[in-house]
Parts: sequence; structure tokens; C-alpha cells
Amino acid sequence: MGALLASEAAASSSFPLLAVMIILPFAGAALIGLVPRNREEFFRPIALLTSAATGALAIYLLTQFDRDDAGFQFTIDHSWITDLGVRLHFGVDGISLFLIVLTGVIFPIAILGAKPHGDEKAYYAWMLILMAGSMGVFSALDLLVFFIFFEVVLVPMYFLIGLWGYGERVYAATKFFLYTMFGSAFMLVGMIALAVLHQRETGGPITFDLVTLATDQAVSTTAARWIFVAFAIAFAVKVPLVPLHTWLPDAHTQAPTAGSVILAAVMLKLGTYGYLRFGLYLLPEAAAWAAPVMLTLGVIGITYGAIAATMQKDLKRLVAYSSVAHLGFIVLGTFSLTTQGITGGLLVMVNHGITTGALFLLVGMIYERRHTRLISELSGMQKAAPVLAGVFTVVMLASVGLPGLNGFPGELLSLLGAFKGARWWGVVAVTGVILAALYLLWAYQRTFHGKATGANATMRDMKMSEFLVMAPLLALIVFLGLFPGPMIETMEPSVKALVAHVSEHSDTDRADQEDVEKPVVKAEAAEAEQGEEHG
Repeated sequence: MGALLASEAAASSSFPLLAVMIILPFAGAALIGLVPRNREEFFRPIALLTSAATGALAIYLLTQFDRDDAGFQFTIDHSWITDLGVRLHFGVDGISLFLIVLTGVIFPIAILGAKPHGDEKAYYAWMLILMAGSMGVFSALDLLVFFIFFEVVLVPMYFLIGLWGYGERVYAATKFFLYTMFGSAFMLVGMIALAVLHQRETGGPITFDLVTLATDQAVSTTAARWIFVAFAIAFAVKVPLVPLHTWLPDAHTQAPTAGSVILAAVMLKLGTYGYLRFGLYLLPEAAAWAAPVMLTLGVIGITYGAIAATMQKDLKRLVAYSSVAHLGFIVLGTFSLTTQGITGGLLVMVNHGITTGALFLLVGMIYERRHTRLISELSGMQKAAPVLAGVFTVVMLASVGLPGLNGFPGELLSLLGAFKGARWWGVVAVTGVILAALYLLWAYQRTFHGKATGANATMRDMKMSEFLVMAPLLALIVFLGLFPGPMIETMEPSVKALVAHVSEHSDTDRADQEDVEKPVVKAEAAEAEQGEEHG
């Protein structure tokens, strides 16, 4: 079954679509760098056009994707550093597809929805470099190339927080950079160890190719488990998982609005995506071995994040802690090692990016009007700004997980997967759904209801231009809540192949894998054999 997931027979476009989607934002950043600083009227249009063009290519990728193929599609594979076995290998499957599309959609909205305070030239250049790095992370199929892009995204976000953030921005940026660099060091050691041990066991050339390493499974069980621990630490910092989460509230609170949107919608998903691609797929036995610990950390994140969010006085910091809780649901679904759980985790990744990105845009709009984010100073805004209150209500209810909005399907599937593969962790995780309703509804009541005093009574309502920025996110919140089926069906072949890959290379005896996944796999294999005989 590992061969099924690794199938390179998947569609490979003659047009290097993935390469263009990575190079185009880099080119836009270079163009901004060439424009004289006194022509500042060009910086924002260049960033908007470049990011929108990249987003359009991502949507085109979605329309051309073969939903029935579990393997990698639109692949690019060229030798880069021959002596080290490093290749420019890129591809997309049902697991990475919607993360690439989310990246393509959210960046133009973030650029359009919030302007920087000073030095637009550097700001928009860093935003485009961040977009290019994110595209590279979600499409790289070579370990060292993935690591390079994984590191590239740190630099733009460091400068976005440190130069365009708020009060304690330098402290928050430094803390963010040091935490993530610390985790990345573990990942680099793990990657090198895996490549060297693979070469020693197989006697072939050294390689960092993800598909080759995952298919061969040549490393010993003990070594694989240690390597998984190295990867797990790196991705735990990036997610972040409790207790390695403390950089996130500071980074979110001090970051500019667009920086918070990108951090929540895209960058936090680098860690959860890493667990799928470089945990379950690359080291399946080790992932199954570590699943109880990861499930425990996920459940702790769900409950701790919700409780911490309830105690916050700063509205933006509350939304930041809500991310810790939502990301716990992703980890819970992923390490349930079930089709439902992993699919639910992927849905939460995408939908969390949409809803939390929208929440940060709305908090930014409130701050621009009131110059404060303290909940105690934001009461009664609904009377003066009914449209803003209405939009906030829809987005907040989506984040709570109200049926009919996009937050519900992912959390439901994550919990279903957990009940099948890790029942007691699923039982505890249900409390997170209740607590989410508590802290978000309470925050909404304190900010928009009550008696309006002072500036709250005369606050300007949402402008048409601001509503148009929010409109695509609102449309996605409603559409993906009512019609999650097409997205689930697109993800499912790759997810089923991944679950079968983990089951094949591990000794897990989870009921859903034994009773559901393996018969499906065997039936598919039998059909393939019959087809070959008839052929």
C-alpha cells in the first residue's frame, strides 16, 4: 500500500504549475525591490496582482486535480545537488491540495484587508516571500528542500512581527524565531540521520527523496522512533502543542493584522501538515508507536487552550488561544490513525484558516476604530456597528462549530475518528467543544452587547470595501459548512492510502483499521489482480 501512496503514475503536468506558483511570488518580491522607494503607489498593486495570480493558479490546480487518484500529481522531479542526493521534487496529493489552495486564497485577502504602518516596500516584499515559502513547504517531496522552505518562512514572519507589529513586537518576534529555530535543529538532525541510515541499509546512493524513503522503510524500528521524536519536537513547536505554545499568543498579539491572519491560516498548518507527511507517511510504525503521547498532547491543547482563552482580557489574545484549542483537534484526528480522523483533521486545518483568519481581520478593524483590544473597553458596539457585529457573529459561530457552518464537519469527523481509534481521548476532547462555545459567546456578549459608552457609541460601522474583503471568507464559511462533501471526496483517496500505509508498516490492531481499512485495501488489490488477469 505504500507503493499506492507513492505512485508517481499520477498526473504530471507538462506545464510546471507548482514551480510557477513558487517562483511567481519570489519574482513579485524582486520586482518590488527594483521599484524606486519614492514610487510607493506601485508596491501594494504589485503585491496584490502577484498574490492574486498565484491564488488563481492554485484554484486552477484544484479544478485540474484528479479526485480519484491517491498518488502525487503535477509532479516535478529534477536533480539539484547530485553528490548529496538532493532533488527538486515537488508534487501535490489530496492531503496537500487544499492547503495550497488555502495559501493561494488567504494571501491576497490579507494583503487587501490590512495596510502596514510605514515602509510599504519591505512589507509587501516580505509578504510575497512568505507566500512563496509556504507554497514550497506544502509541495516539496524532498526532505532537504522541505527544510529549506520550512526555514524560509521564518525570516519574513520575524520581520513582519518585529518591524510592523505593536508594543512588544521585538520581544515577540525574537521569541518566535528562537522557538522555531530550536525545533528546526531537531528536524535537520533527524533528516540527515534518516538519509544516512537508509543509505547504510540499502547500499545505494544517499537520498533525501520522501517517496523513496517512505516506500523502502529500510531504517530499523529503534532508529525510526528516535527520528520521529526529532521530527515531532520540530512540528510540536510549529503547531504549537502545549507546553511549547508560549510563543504563539505573544506573536499573534504583537503581529500586524495581516501577519496574524497568515500566521493562523497558513503557518500553523506547517506543523500539522508535517506530522502527516513526515510522521505518518515517512515513519508509519514510529507514528503508531507515539500515537498515545500525541493524542494526549492534542487533548491537553484542546482543554488548556479553551480554558486559557476564557481567561483573556485582550480580544486578539483570546483568538490566539482559541487556535491552540483548534489545533489540538487536528492532532487528535491525525493520530487517531483513522480515515475519518485524518480527514477531519485536514478539514479543521483548512476551515480554521478561514474562520480564524477572518476573526483576526475583524479584530484588526475594531482596533483601527477604537485603538484598544481590551474586552472591558469594547461594550455595546452592536448599536453603532450592526454590520460589523453581524459579520463577527457569523464568523464566531463558525469557530464555535455551529452545524451549517464550516467549523462543524471537521470537528465532527475528528471526534468520530477519535472515538473509533482512541475512544477515551475522544471523550475528553468533547469538552473542548463546550468550552469553545463558552469563551467565544461570552467574548461576543461583552464586546458587542451591553450599554455603549464613549467612543463605542459613535464607532464607525464596517465600510463597503471592508465587507468586500470579508465576503469571500463568509462565502467559504457558509459553502463549506453546507457542502463539505466535494472536499472530503477529494481528500479521501490519499487519506485512505495513508491509513493503509500506516497499517501495513505497523502492528496496530485498531478496530477500524482491521475491520474497515484492510478489507477495503484487500478488495482494491483483488480488483487490480483480476484486471491484470483479464488483461
